[in-house]
Amino acid sequence: MPQPGTAVAGDIPAPAENVWDVIRCEAAELAAREPTLAPLLRAQLLGGNSDAESLASVLAARLCVVRIEHGDMLSLLSDVLVRYPAILQATEADLLAVRTRDPACTTYLHALLNLKGFHALQIHRIAHALWTEGRKEIASWLSNLASLVFGPDIHPAAKIGTSIMLDHGSGIVIGETAVIEDEVSILQNVTLGGTGKESGDRHPKIRHGVMIGAGAKILGNIEVGAFSKVAAGSVVVKPVPPHCTVAGVPAVVVRIHRADEIPAETMDQNI
Repeated sequence: MPQPGTAVAGDIPAPAENVWDVIRCEAAELAAREPTLAPLLRAQLLGGNSDAESLASVLAARLCVVRIEHGDMLSLLSDVLVRYPAILQATEADLLAVRTRDPACTTYLHALLNLKGFHALQIHRIAHALWTEGRKEIASWLSNLASLVFGPDIHPAAKIGTSIMLDHGSGIVIGETAVIEDEVSILQNVTLGGTGKESGDRHPKIRHGVMIGAGAKILGNIEVGAFSKVAAGSVVVKPVPPHCTVAGVPAVVVRIHRADEIPAETMDQNI
């Protein structure tokens, strides 16, 4: 009997082509298209390394946080911000949201310099612009780097509105087909995920004014209605009506709100 963790011959079919050769061809093509990534690809995959050395190089770079010339990164980010002025407008709305909703944030400067949820969101806005241009490899690379540095794992295809607060940011996961409308507050360890291996439109739609409490999981292509609240620790697998609070596992409606209540602004964690 094989020991635990030992592969059995025949369990994994042999690939029809040498995977590492294909990877190096793909890396060469990507380096030609995206000069920002070329030094990294040359160092990790295109420098004549063995397969083992290539794998070790990629993993070591991630563990040490990927190094790239400051000027190259500055050029990439600045180019997108200049070509998409709406990103800067969204950033200003996000700064106002954090300043007014987070009692620990006493100045705009504090949000700009110190809040990793805010930082991750702005990198996502840039990565999303690159994704929509068809530059999916560098968009994914930038999103992964932001996740390594700041914590939130946001797919670059996800659509996120303005006046958003990712409070703390740690542990937040937002899937590829998720949609988050304007004036939404999301606390730490929230997941907007799928329910399995289904393809296509498979992630939640978060409508205007929603607040999602710490640790909540919202799964599948379902809608959380405008001005509703998902209580901390809840697991939501069915649509949530507008103007209500849901709580529990699975989440159920526990309260109906006043028409003028905006959970994302009040940040009231009580059920």
